[in-house]
Amino acid sequence: MDDTDKQLLSLLGANARASVSTLARRLGVARSTVQARLERLERSGTIAGYTVRLGDAARAERIRATVLIQLEPRATPQVLRRLQPMTAVERVHTTSGRFDLILEVAADTTRDLDAILDEIGAVPGVRSSESLIHLSTRIDRAL
Repeated sequence: MDDTDKQLLSLLGANARASVSTLARRLGVARSTVQARLERLERSGTIAGYTVRLGDAARAERIRATVLIQLEPRATPQVLRRLQPMTAVERVHTTSGRFDLILEVAADTTRDLDAILDEIGAVPGVRSSESLIHLSTRIDRAL
């Protein structure tokens, strides 16, 4: 990946709906160059998809939690497969230390959050979990 690829990814991170012609103009390259780079980045898995990033108004309505998980030995692959389809689980980080995974979870209501926490706890291979409900955000540097 060269500097142009990195700049292209940065532009897409800021606005995934930017047109190929807009991206080409900002990068100072031909549209066909941008299209070829996008196709290559998609094929290689560097670009896994395009999505909508919710604004503060939509995000503020959701109840958020961080879930710290300890796993049974060698259970990571099967636990990750079970977590993948859970749409309330927004991010999963593998870690070192006392916990094996850190999940970022969001739900519309406390009842929904309770249900997803129960579902996560019931996944085979999850030894224990600890949930931290987010009360407020003081610093947010999310892209």
